[in-house]
Amino acid sequence: MAILDKHKFIETNATLLLVLSFLVVTIGGIVQIAPLFWLENTIEDVEGMRPYTPLELAGRDIYIREGCYVCHSQMIRPMRDEVERYGHYSLAAESKYDHPFQWGSKRTGPDIARVGLRYSDEWHVDHLRDPQSVVPESVMPKYGFLEARLIDATHIEDLLATHRIVGVPYSDEQIESAYADFKAQADPDSDYDGLLDRYGEAVQVRNFDGAPGISEADALIAYLQMLGTLVDFSTFTPDASR
Repeated sequence: MAILDKHKFIETNATLLLVLSFLVVTIGGIVQIAPLFWLENTIEDVEGMRPYTPLELAGRDIYIREGCYVCHSQMIRPMRDEVERYGHYSLAAESKYDHPFQWGSKRTGPDIARVGLRYSDEWHVDHLRDPQSVVPESVMPKYGFLEARLIDATHIEDLLATHRIVGVPYSDEQIESAYADFKAQADPDSDYDGLLDRYGEAVQVRNFDGAPGISEADALIAYLQMLGTLVDFSTFTPDASR
């Protein structure tokens, strides 16, 4: 009874309740924040991670512009049901070049953190044109108009330079070559050796929508096809010190 009386006294004394609440929040904040001062990097470096290519970055902007993130998250939690359905749980390093990141819990559609190379380019084209033709129960709207919108990419260098301002480590060479790399990735007959030198041999190079020109569908599919493909989880081992 004495404990209940003291609790009632605290609840009815506004000043004391405020002081004790502040004390609890302060202690909780110190416990969470203080360890960060002893970490050299809050995001573990993972082999394989790289900045987006110009075409993938343009596709990501289209993904955000069309509001795809409203129905699709990119955050697989380390729980058995999620891992069995979507694949290996998401790593912080996979989002370190995202501005803004695409985490979340809203899943009107499935999580797409591991959608890369799970389906063919043709499947993605059909899915964008008429989602219900490949997933009958889908409530996704049609995005076939993306195939008709060609991208001239005259400002793609500025896009990469802007991302460098917020911390993405694009080099001067990558920014200067952005326009050429943008065009090369969507043309398998182009001289794309420079693109691979700058971003890695794993970069996917092809005509993603199968039509002439570089369309918004090309860029979006290039972005979707690389999601979750950069880290080789068969050899991934977390840093035990963390």
